[in-house]
Amino acid sequence: MMGSMAISLFLLSIGASFVQRTTGFGFGIFIMTMLPAIMPSYGEATTLSGILALTTSSIIVFQKHRYISWSRLLPILLTFAIVSVGAIFLLSRMEYAVLNVLLGITLIVVSIYFAFFSKRIKVKTTLPVQISAGTLSGLLGGFFGMQGPPAVLYFVSSEPDKEHYLAMTQTYFLVGNLTMTLARAYNGFFTSTVAMGYVYGIAGVIIGNLIGAWVFEHITGAVLKNIIYAYIGLSGLTFLLGW
Repeated sequence: MMGSMAISLFLLSIGASFVQRTTGFGFGIFIMTMLPAIMPSYGEATTLSGILALTTSSIIVFQKHRYISWSRLLPILLTFAIVSVGAIFLLSRMEYAVLNVLLGITLIVVSIYFAFFSKRIKVKTTLPVQISAGTLSGLLGGFFGMQGPPAVLYFVSSEPDKEHYLAMTQTYFLVGNLTMTLARAYNGFFTSTVAMGYVYGIAGVIIGNLIGAWVFEHITGAVLKNIIYAYIGLSGLTFLLGW
């Protein structure tokens, strides 16, 4: 059992890190399609997802830190931190079956949105939009460890080029995942199983980053994204139907 868990976490980490490096987001979305089935609880699954994603973001922020603009980042980041911590405290009081249904619906909605609507919807970088994006991101991050979609929608509109976009999104994910990890540890979700899972997954994170960096420079991501969105949608349907 332990051997199959190690292999699964290693492969999932490669895939999630690869997606994050090529698109700027998606680590939590990808890994949470399977992680709740591997880990003993949702809290432990989101904790492991968070610390692995934190590692991925740290690597990118180290490379792109000069493109960070704190004036555009702080309002959405502070809102996210407050809401996500509240969601984590609620997580320990929610039923597993309810979370399965909510996760399934979330994955399906995310896949449909990014497959069909993400390029059509543009948002203004106003304070109400920042607070709204931070709130939605905080709820998704606190419950499921997938805070990316609302934040990505905001940063795509607020940032002038891909270098600033990558720096801002990864700083957001880095600080956000660090905040949520501390809150999850306080709520008892940082267990020995999570620590062992991190050991299994960290090599996959590094490999996924290396492959993703190469693909980012050499291959168009349109077809790859459609495959990923289809995978996410089917995974959501699986959770929703309880297969």
